[in-house]
Parts: sequence; C-alpha cells; structure tokens
Amino acid sequence: MQVLYLAPDLDDPAVWRRAEMLRRGGAGVRLAGFRRRAGALPGAARVLGRTRDGRLAARALSVLAALPGLPAAVGPGPLPDVILARNLEMLALGARLLRAHPAARLVYELLDVHRLLSGRGPVPAALRAAEAALMRRASAVVISSPGFERHYLGPFRRPAAAVLLAENRPLAAAGGPPTAPAAPADPAAPAPRRGGPLAIGWFGVLRCAASLAALDGLTRSAPGRFRVVLRGRPARGVLPAFDAVVAANPDLAFLGPYAPADLPAIYGEVDIAWLIDRYEAGGNSDWLLPNRLYEGCLHGAVPLALAGTETAARLAALGIGLVAPAATAGAVARVLEPLDAARLAALRAAVLRLPRATWEADDAACRAFVARLAALKPAGNRPRPGAAAEAAA
Repeated sequence: MQVLYLAPDLDDPAVWRRAEMLRRGGAGVRLAGFRRRAGALPGAARVLGRTRDGRLAARALSVLAALPGLPAAVGPGPLPDVILARNLEMLALGARLLRAHPAARLVYELLDVHRLLSGRGPVPAALRAAEAALMRRASAVVISSPGFERHYLGPFRRPAAAVLLAENRPLAAAGGPPTAPAAPADPAAPAPRRGGPLAIGWFGVLRCAASLAALDGLTRSAPGRFRVVLRGRPARGVLPAFDAVVAANPDLAFLGPYAPADLPAIYGEVDIAWLIDRYEAGGNSDWLLPNRLYEGCLHGAVPLALAGTETAARLAALGIGLVAPAATAGAVARVLEPLDAARLAALRAAVLRLPRATWEADDAACRAFVARLAALKPAGNRPRPGAAAEAAA
C-alpha cells in the first residue's frame, strides 16, 4: 500500500514517528508539507512552504497558496492508495489531491481539536462547516484519544464512515515485542531515585500557563522539598514570562530540547510525570491523551493528571498514578506532600507492572494500523455515516 502523508509541520517529531509506523506496517510512504523551523529534516519530504506556530491565519493563507499547483508541487511518485492528512489545513490539501487520484482513500488525522473548532460563535461555526464539507470526501478519521469521538465527533455529527483510534504511543524497537510486563527488575527500566527532593518532570511542548504557575508556586511554598525539571519546546508566545519565571526560581530548571533516544535518561531522573495541561481547558486539554503519558509511564515515572480529564480517567481505569483536584499549587501540594519513599515506590511499581504494550506500539500494532487503512473504501463507496463506524485500539 502506498501512503501520501500531508503534514502541517515537518519539523514535528510526531510526524516522522507516524511515517515510521506506516513503514513498519508495510506501507510505502511519501511525505509532503510545511516547515516551521530550520535545519535538516530526518528524512526525505517535499516542502510546500513555511508557516509559524500559532499563526492560524498565516497557515490558512499558506494552504490556499499551495492549492493551485499542488499535484505538481507534491512531485512524481507512486500513485497513493491513501492520502493521510494531518490536521484540518492538510485535509483541504488532501481533498484537492483527491481530484488527481480519485481511487485513493482520503483519511483525516485529527490529533488535536483546536479551540476554534470546538468554540461558539460565527468563526468556529464556519470552520466546522468547512471541516464537515471536507470530511464528506474522507473515508475515515484517525483520532489519538477516545475523548475526541465522545466530545467532538459525536456531538458535532461528523460524517466520517470509520473512526480509527491510534494513540500517541512511541514505537518499540524494531522487531522487539513489547508484550512482557516491564517489571521493576526489568533492566530497561531506570532504577528509582534515592533521596533528595521529589523530582517532577514537565516535558514536551510547554504551553500551559496554569502549569507553570502551579509548579512555580509549589516549589516556592516548600523550598527544597520539590524540584521541577522542564524539557522540550516552550511556547514563549503563550508563556512570555517563561524564562523569567524559571530564572527566578532555583527549584525550576529548564534543560532544553530532547530527542526520543533521551527518554529513558530524562524520565529516569524524575519521580513524577506532569500530565496537566490547561492550554485549552474545557476542550482539547480535557479530551486528549498526551504523549508524555506514554513516554513517562514507559520509563517508570508516576503520572500526575487533573481530575475530570480523559487522562485522569485512563489512569483510573489502569489503577495507577495520582490525580490533582485542581491545577493550582495548593491542590498539587496536597497530593504530593504526603508521599514518602515507600508510597512512591509502590506507585512506581504499579506503573511498571503493566505490559509494555500499554505504552508503546510494536511491529504487530503497526501492521494492524496499516491493515485498517488498506481495508477502507473510497468515500463514494463507503457505507452511510454511522452504519459501519469502527473503533480500533
């Protein structure tokens, strides 16, 4: 099967992780999309233009500019069986390419529901109408959390014939089955830390003002009791005071970006994985299952989520982790301050007792995902919406 993968940000590591998942599943993959940063890409891709984080209007204009000459811009290559469009602006490009490849199946990868899609008012309504019109040409929608189907696709009556669940699990080492439990004695799991302050890791895209305020307040309320390590990409347009807050607090440390190969080491030096995100409270932040859930638990960190979110519900279903009633310093302190070494060790052991397949996708999972894509019918031949919706774990 041949897949043409359209990505809004070719500099996003998650794009390349999905491409690798498709290749491990047996598909041929070509990538095309936009860039937001400089430097070499991890692999071959056709660059359609440049955009910037958070600039939705500019991104929309870039997409419109790419539409007229899109088939030529994507370049020659094998005819696609599936056009996989990551996010709404790529769905518009995918629908355009479908004219040149009418036998292909268009698949919409909905991995975040932007507040402009879930909000009220004329602009969100217009965007949802555009999304619905484009989705009528799609054979399926891929979601990363069941919360998106329950809170968005269902209530807004989206017309995709199939709903495929593909969670944001990192990929297992090629050929390595993640089927055995990652027990505390597993040599791949980092040893628990000994002594010192309770270490909290907030990793990934750092864009939540409530999290920064809560962690800053938590450490200031009990100097030396907690240490917060921040890694990844701060969204300084959302958090303009990020650097000043970190510099003024000796118990906050920003250690820069990291690569997938760094995950065992960076989670091995923290006790708690911070999963709270209020960037889009009441919508996307409540419905998603973040990458850091899988990455942290895979490497033995105890997850901390916020009550009432999809993430907290997942922790409850698995019988692991901690849940704070609110994203405030005081609420988090009441959850973390009672932790002693014995309780922390028990929480960590509960995480590591779960099969590794809970947190990472092996080659069999990759093949199953590709097989579900290959089984889709073109939109003109699909069953009526709702007649054959399927959820694939």
